[in-house]
Amino acid sequence: MKSFGIGLLLALSAGLAAGDSAAVRSTGQNLYLPIYSHIWHGEMNKSGQPTKTLVSVSISIRNTDATRPIRITSAVYYDTDGKKLREYVAIPKNIAPMGTYELFVPRSDDSGGSGANFVISWKSDQPASPPIVEGFHANLPVGRAIAFTSSARVLPAD
Repeated sequence: MKSFGIGLLLALSAGLAAGDSAAVRSTGQNLYLPIYSHIWHGEMNKSGQPTKTLVSVSISIRNTDATRPIRITSAVYYDTDGKKLREYVAIPKNIAPMGTYELFVPRSDDSGGSGANFVISWKSDQPASPPIVEGFHANLPVGRAIAFTSSARVLPAD
């Protein structure tokens, strides 16, 4: 019985540590997604810089509502300094219930830098479950691979 209680406590605190909370239906939100067009790692070289490795980023916007569509109205890409680089959604994109919309930043585009981000705006005509938005970063050469994810956070309403 004691081990069950400890296991339950660990499971609950793991969920809280990951930022899990009950989703509240909404008619729209602005989401902040941190991404990296490159990562710094290793030791400092003679110029005082660590090794720079470029990564591609697949951005996945997943409609978690089983009955209502949502609409992506904007996906603005910003660089490390906060400068707007480009809008990735020229016209609103509908995502069907349980559907996914994807954006892609190629590895060759390092304009965002290590502190790049997206601000993604979505709307719905009726209250819907918020989407899950993640960035999957990868550089997968033979023999040495880098892959990791980042998750979006809700920005406060204006």
